Amino acid sequence: MIEPCILEMELSNWLEEIRPIAQQGEVATYIPALAMANPNDLGVAIVDLKGREITAGEWQTPFTLQSISKILGLIIVLIEQDFDFVLSKVDMEPTGDPFNSIARLETVKPGIPFNPLINAGAITVCSLINGKNVDERLNKILNLIYNCTGKLPKINHQVLLSEWETGYRNRSLAYFLKDVGMLEADLEETLELYFKQCSIELHCLDLAWIGAIIANNGLHPTKNLQIVPTEYTRIIKSLMFTCGMYNASGKFAVSVGIPSKSGVSGGVLSAFTSSKNTIFADGCGIGVYGPSLDEYGNSIAGIQLLKRISSNWQLHAF
Repeated sequence: MIEPCILEMELSNWLEEIRPIAQQGEVATYIPALAMANPNDLGVAIVDLKGREITAGEWQTPFTLQSISKILGLIIVLIEQDFDFVLSKVDMEPTGDPFNSIARLETVKPGIPFNPLINAGAITVCSLINGKNVDERLNKILNLIYNCTGKLPKINHQVLLSEWETGYRNRSLAYFLKDVGMLEADLEETLELYFKQCSIELHCLDLAWIGAIIANNGLHPTKNLQIVPTEYTRIIKSLMFTCGMYNASGKFAVSVGIPSKSGVSGGVLSAFTSSKNTIFADGCGIGVYGPSLDEYGNSIAGIQLLKRISSNWQLHAF
């Protein structure tokens, strides 16, 4: 492998070339606390499967996971529940609709969300996590992050309050899901868990470590511990590839070609599993942060940076 310092210099140059693209987007405002982010921030971190780290830009800036947290909740449910039971509550199909759409719940496969990475699907998944209360269920997600990163994350309470005060669409989704029998837990507790998991705060390097473990089929690159069973990482990577970038997932799959999941805070988690001779021959995890968003709710500069990384370092799946 090329020395990390050389790759880091190359990565930093690309990042600074791409940074002005952030001016073409806007930070999320429908969750008011997210509107305070600096739209010009852009950071990236990469962890290969030997545990080597490469960083550039504002990689240390903390941000909330938002929709990236949907991957973590799904991992918990896949471990705890029978897969056929999970499929009876949430499908695994892409959708061309916005992430918070309610329309298809009533018209196609009534009541069953299309996939776990849209809001309706993630709320349903939250209701499937075992536990006697919200804290017990949330701790499972926090402990999963700890096992991946070595750091017990915190909840950003300002963002949590903002989510709670403005989450009218998510409440509508939850009430509909409860009405048609999709939710397995108390509605208010399910929403509390959903808002809290979205408000977990990490930074780019944390995302990259999680991505590296997913890329490595659930095995921690340096601790030789199986954090997630291999069969579930296959499901996660497949969903990230087909559904992970909201209703721009198809465009992203064509142009970047790395399983990824975005969030409206501007984060993107990517998991590259190599099958060819590339700089990261075994694979790697990538964490990107750029809070200025495009029309789909994805980081506008972050996507361009991932395109550059994928193209120049030949990380496209095909």
